Amino acid sequence: MSSLTHILERNTQWSRERTEADPEFFSRLAGLQSPEMLWIGCSDSRVPANQVAGLQPGEVFVHRNVANLVYPTDINCMAVVQYAVESLKVKHIIVCGHYGCGGVRAALKGEGYGLIDHWLEPVKDLARMHKTQIEAHAESKDRINHLCELNVRQQVQNLTHSPIVQRAWEAGQDLNLHGWIYGLDNGHIHDLNCECGNPNAKTPAPQI
Repeated sequence: MSSLTHILERNTQWSRERTEADPEFFSRLAGLQSPEMLWIGCSDSRVPANQVAGLQPGEVFVHRNVANLVYPTDINCMAVVQYAVESLKVKHIIVCGHYGCGGVRAALKGEGYGLIDHWLEPVKDLARMHKTQIEAHAESKDRINHLCELNVRQQVQNLTHSPIVQRAWEAGQDLNLHGWIYGLDNGHIHDLNCECGNPNAKTPAPQI
């Protein structure tokens, strides 16, 4: 069995460097969790939420799954959303996909991988629904990226229909939903301009 001691060594080095730079860092972090954002992203190892958003530990609550889906029957995802909204009182939920997503590509091309095929069924449905738009792109890469964007928008819409979000809005909670997408080739996050704020609010949704 191969050893992962190098990971533990890196952790020790990281901990030491953080403490040297900021002696109170870990005591502050252990004392309170009060992020203003929930990030729902893809499990892809190249898209870690804190790093790509330039945020520190403790600044964002994170849920990740293949193709950044918001399933109303996914108890894991819904539990995270409920805790973030009702306990942490986050002000923003960000669905962030990424271009070139392997899950989206598999759904579009009909590639079979077993259990993941069931998980990706909503993306396949989305591809069928927008087939004409997607096939208007000549390049396969552009078709995949177009579906990546559509997928993010759909997950934001799914959140708006969630009873958790609906209850929060009915109670007057300051909660805003955002759809973003990340470019692996340049490291930039793009706003897809599909924000949804509390429909009962009298003021525009605040900016992040």
